[in-house]
Amino acid sequence: MADETDPSAIDEALARLDAAVNRLDAVVTRRLEAAAQPDGRDAELALMDEDRARLAAALDAASARLAEVTATTGEVGQRLDRAIETVQDVLHRA
Repeated sequence: MADETDPSAIDEALARLDAAVNRLDAVVTRRLEAAAQPDGRDAELALMDEDRARLAAALDAASARLAEVTATTGEVGQRLDRAIETVQDVLHRA
């Protein structure tokens, strides 16, 4: 698994998010096609609602994780900048 400060972690989170949205789209399409048939419409709508709720929760979790990784990346960047400045100051004094 990628280090959470690695920009590729953000790319991976976005890829997972994109995959979840694509799955949601496919499920909705299947459910709408099935719902077009007169029998089983209520059952299909209930299943679609369950899928939507599950995928919405996964989307929220992925978005929260992305925000966490972004914040951590910013923090690490600031620490690296301070460390670089400190090293440069020491080298200039020497």
